[in-house]
Amino acid sequence: MERYSIIKRPLRTEKSVADSNFKNTYHFEVDLRANKIQIKEAVEKHFNVKVEDVKTLVRKGKARRVRFKMGRTKDWKKAVVKLKEGGTIDLGY
Repeated sequence: MERYSIIKRPLRTEKSVADSNFKNTYHFEVDLRANKIQIKEAVEKHFNVKVEDVKTLVRKGKARRVRFKMGRTKDWKKAVVKLKEGGTIDLGY
């Protein structure tokens, strides 16, 4: 897997912005098939920083109704990446 296909997008929520400011951790949506080692390498190469820890969780899709039929949103994987001291990523928020 290439590093550009592992990291899909950074997450911009109140919690992720607060974590990036105070805890030096960043939240990303990543590929479902990616493991922690691949995520760590992709973040280090893409943003030129050193990663201390990676935590992942799989979010299940929600049930949604479309007209008269029930459907589901897609499942997705979230990665919480903690950087080593002095490392920062400028995500524009």
